[in-house]
Amino acid sequence: MNLAIWDIESSSAITDFGSIIEIGGVLVDENFNEKDRFNLRCRLPEGEIPQAMALIVNKTSVDQLTKINLSHYQMLGEIEKIFKKWSPAIFLGWSNIGFDDEMLRKEFFKGIRYPYITNASPNKRHDGINIARAAYAIDPNVLETEINEKGNAVFKLESLSRMNGFDSTDAHSALFDANLTMKILGLVKKKQPNTWGTFLNTASRSDAETIFKKESIITLNEYFYGKSRLYLCAPLHPKHCIHPIYQWGQAVDLRVDVEPLLQMSINEIKIEMKKTPKFLRTIRSNKAPIILGPEYGMKEEPYSAMDPNLIKQRAQLVKNNEKFSQNILTALREIAEDKEQLKSQEDIYPEESIYTKFTSNKDTALFPAWHAASWKDKLKLLEKFDDERLVGFGKKIIYQEAPEVLPPDMLKKIKKAIAKRILSEKKEKWWTVSMCFNEIDTLRDKYSDENDEEKLKFLDELNEHIMSIQQKYENV
Repeated sequence: MNLAIWDIESSSAITDFGSIIEIGGVLVDENFNEKDRFNLRCRLPEGEIPQAMALIVNKTSVDQLTKINLSHYQMLGEIEKIFKKWSPAIFLGWSNIGFDDEMLRKEFFKGIRYPYITNASPNKRHDGINIARAAYAIDPNVLETEINEKGNAVFKLESLSRMNGFDSTDAHSALFDANLTMKILGLVKKKQPNTWGTFLNTASRSDAETIFKKESIITLNEYFYGKSRLYLCAPLHPKHCIHPIYQWGQAVDLRVDVEPLLQMSINEIKIEMKKTPKFLRTIRSNKAPIILGPEYGMKEEPYSAMDPNLIKQRAQLVKNNEKFSQNILTALREIAEDKEQLKSQEDIYPEESIYTKFTSNKDTALFPAWHAASWKDKLKLLEKFDDERLVGFGKKIIYQEAPEVLPPDMLKKIKKAIAKRILSEKKEKWWTVSMCFNEIDTLRDKYSDENDEEKLKFLDELNEHIMSIQQKYENV
């Protein structure tokens, strides 16, 4: 299967309310021969306030934010076309599952496009950083890494690229970062050809579930507290091994004595779950977990010092005890339900609601016709959507792209809603004018101390740009 390696640069670190302003990608075959590439940059959507630091990191000027030919709406249309053309493929980037994928999904959702383009069949998705961390956990010689002050290997793309002899001077531009990801992954494949295929075996939820339902013992790779670790685990009984709410696989860490757990009540299991080291490990089936054969975990402490027969015996007890697995799932359900009740009851904005309510098939089927229509007809077609969130998103897109087709009262209402958001003096979930001014002031102090004239000049230009947005919306 081809690999579609991609990366985004955004106006903000807030995936619900920020925007993609640059995206690039490289399509390669299974031997890393290049088949296609693209890079797109667009203007910032009308009425959005960017984060100054995000723009400094991805080296975006105010001119690029405001004068590029491609609008944000047009860019999303181009991305959709390219990704459809590249299908079927395994879509992956660097730390993309936690950020790039989330942002693209939310952008497509707000842009009235099908959000799960990178992982809906026939496509699959993975994450380059998961693969690199797992390769390093198996053999620290596979990649040269910097070591931080805590003694842990650094897996930042720029650092890893530099340490392995790749030019990283343009890191944090989309196509350049996609290229660096391709080079690091190519190196992993070259140095660890035997595990490369295993890494990719979990690029879809169903593939991951098939593996842990079938196996008695697996090695699970996890990363926390700055370290990539290998855990020898026994998945629960195949009929009862998936979290009833979050749909993630569940496995018992084989370092623990399983027998006392089998006798526990559901309440006792819940108490046991709070203790460390944890006896239960989560396999995030839809987030490309790394699942390896038992031979890898067997080499790691404390498993390497244990009797292999004891390990097998514990695994059999877990795998074959249906009642124990049912009790674990009941405990997990109760914990999740209690957590849900404690959740904040504040209103969720439409932009944050992608996972709280899925768009109906009826509405999704209307997307292509909506995009193909003229701007005037787009406004009429909004009446056909059942989902009010899509109607709101559609009106905002029309406001950004062709405000002249909106009736005056609707135009005024949209402008007022934007003004209310961006001129708010409270700490909001999105970036406001006042938050941006505060950020600029803080960064000015920092860069004045460092005598960084280039960044100070950029902050002055951004400050002026934000003032012009403020003036425009103060008068609506």
